[in-house]
Amino acid sequence: MFSVGDFIIYGSMGVCEVTEITGSIQPGMDKERACYILKPLYQNCVITTPVETAKVFMRPVISREEAERLIDMIPSIHTEAYLTRDLRQLEDHYKSFIKTHCCKDLIELSMSIYMKKQLFNQQKRKFGAVDEKYMKRAEELLFGELSAVLGIGRDDIPYYIEARVKGASKSE
Repeated sequence: MFSVGDFIIYGSMGVCEVTEITGSIQPGMDKERACYILKPLYQNCVITTPVETAKVFMRPVISREEAERLIDMIPSIHTEAYLTRDLRQLEDHYKSFIKTHCCKDLIELSMSIYMKKQLFNQQKRKFGAVDEKYMKRAEELLFGELSAVLGIGRDDIPYYIEARVKGASKSE
């Protein structure tokens, strides 16, 4: 169970703060149930969800140390551009990474799509809307979580990653 003030990943919403834990009567139920009141960090809404739910993925955000370790791993992560003309297969592939809610998978997905974008630019080919959509989504989720745990603005995360990766490569 999470506590008030905890930051969690809530499904595809991304980072949310637990602002309250309350009892409420759910539609179609007679008894009171404990619910989290969640405030998404990057959207203007409030979410009420039962504490005991299996319908929506929830986990605590990663630690600062884990975030820094993941960023430091970036140069050693091997990715390949996923090339297919079948848009359904492409979306399924990208969704499989998003649905893990794992920062390392989001890094791999972002890097893979970025690699594909560079390849298409070299070939003077148009970068696809599906690719663009999933790269943006992976970065939103990843940068949102990194921002929350590192205490850096979400828009500043790419610069932080670049500086940390460059700094690590200079010290080797």
